[in-house]
Amino acid sequence: MKFWTAIILILVLSALGLTYEIAAGRVLAPFFGTSLVTWTAVIATVLAGFSLGNALGGFMAERERPVALRNVRAVLVGTAILAALSPTILGLVYSLGARGTTGMLLSVVIAFFPASVLISAPSPLLARLAVEARPGREGSSLGLVLAAGSLGAILGAVLAGFVALPYAGSVATFAACGVAALLCVPFLKDSGQGNGPKQDTASMAPLVPVAALVLASAALGPICRYESGLSCIDITRTGRTISLYSDRTHQAAEHILRDDDMGNAPQELVIPYTRWIWARMNADLGPAPSVLFVGGGGYTLPTRLLSSRPQAHAIAVEIDPLITDVVREHLPQAAQMIAATGYETSTKAEAAPPGRLGIVHADGRVYLNETTRRYDAAVMDAFSSEAVPAHLVTQETFARLREIVDGPIYVNLIDTPDGPLVRGTYAILDALYPHVIAVQGPTGPNGRGNVMLAAASNPLPEIDALPRGYEMAQISAARAFTDDRGWVGIR
Repeated sequence: MKFWTAIILILVLSALGLTYEIAAGRVLAPFFGTSLVTWTAVIATVLAGFSLGNALGGFMAERERPVALRNVRAVLVGTAILAALSPTILGLVYSLGARGTTGMLLSVVIAFFPASVLISAPSPLLARLAVEARPGREGSSLGLVLAAGSLGAILGAVLAGFVALPYAGSVATFAACGVAALLCVPFLKDSGQGNGPKQDTASMAPLVPVAALVLASAALGPICRYESGLSCIDITRTGRTISLYSDRTHQAAEHILRDDDMGNAPQELVIPYTRWIWARMNADLGPAPSVLFVGGGGYTLPTRLLSSRPQAHAIAVEIDPLITDVVREHLPQAAQMIAATGYETSTKAEAAPPGRLGIVHADGRVYLNETTRRYDAAVMDAFSSEAVPAHLVTQETFARLREIVDGPIYVNLIDTPDGPLVRGTYAILDALYPHVIAVQGPTGPNGRGNVMLAAASNPLPEIDALPRGYEMAQISAARAFTDDRGWVGIR
């Protein structure tokens, strides 16, 4: 094998490995969420697979050359099959009842460890072929082998994060990993077969059904209706209610109205926690408030505010533009409000806003750090899957909110009653505000439910009633989260 052929194959397989690793973390989110815990599990599992694969590949590289090449070709075929089928395997394990942290760890190992082993197994043989191709220049050859591996990893990370996952989706990305593995097979031939990447027809024939299987895995379709690098979104309709799910977490809902109802009196909010937040806002705020919403979701709360208070103004910070596009297409009341008064904006305050609903597509923390605006109230309702991003529940985040928001802060969390996320967040608010209240809703089969917090400098007036199943909550003392020691996710 020519030196540069081996180097390019090492680069391609390294890129494949990192693309696979990042895609594994993304496809896991609709099943088990996104948190420090899930990413730690994915990274540890894939790296363990890479380590074992390199070790086993070293033994293969010591075999007689024809045997070693034949084994590596078989490994690449296996890589193609397992990589392409990884989302299907994950879904199957989940459907069999894998839940919680233990279920997540088991699912990660079953779905992603075998392919990770195979992806890295060809590398030792390719490194040996590259070094042997330049006798007397072993040092520079080994250096270029290591450089190709690092460069391939960088390329794979960039392709996964900026191209494949945002534009093709996770299922297609896994299929592309399988295709890349198959494309490497023809270049691994015995030296006696010439210098071109041709294989004997008989030896190439088994690749045909494998390629068909890999392509068929992509034809199974995405794991959700809409997918970006940040969200996996589904829309469902039950009776007269349309719901938006992101990573299988219920994010927003609207009642479907008749045409003659559109534009009339504000409609009741569907999800109970939004009704409580709106009841608090309705009691706490004046006729013309400026409200910051960190987490656009379905834009139902901004829509309710603006339809109820004609002089109000809202800024919604939503990290994923796809969420906004899906809302425009499927949630008619929010879509109507966005069409009527929505406008794209940035962190800077306009002298004369062109509408009443400013939309900022940015990370909530980045917006808080950079904004020059001031607000009368803020709603923190941002989620990644069913977990609040850790950098949005820290002392530093809420201290910054305290600087730019003159009135109350409303926070929506998902946790167990008096769970660690609730306790840590409550501790932050309790240190910053003299008045903090907590309300918890019903819990689901996993023991978690909505817990809402409201904090203000002045006493919060009582509201008439809580949504059905909700009650005032007592929160235990805990350490407040910081940027240095923050929320690690659901365990």
